[in-house]
Amino acid sequence: MLKISRSDNPELATRPVLKLEGQVRGRWVEELRRACAELLATDGADLTFDLSDVSFIDAAGLSLFKALSVRGVTFANCSLFAAEQLKGLAHEH
Repeated sequence: MLKISRSDNPELATRPVLKLEGQVRGRWVEELRRACAELLATDGADLTFDLSDVSFIDAAGLSLFKALSVRGVTFANCSLFAAEQLKGLAHEH
């Protein structure tokens, strides 16, 4: 299960923040894709993911994160697990 909540962080006032809790996998990846598309379509808003409570990211989730990072989405407060998985994205060509 994945909980997606918007929490506009005063420290990142110009960027909406999506806090993700749980596992980014399976059907939840498509749900996250839809949520991001809506926010990114709104005034070309930049977006930040708070990944502090993410416990797992599957291959489809990593693929989505890679595509979103190209669009300028940033990842903050990564758990050790999420940080390790995202580090692998930087090494892909």
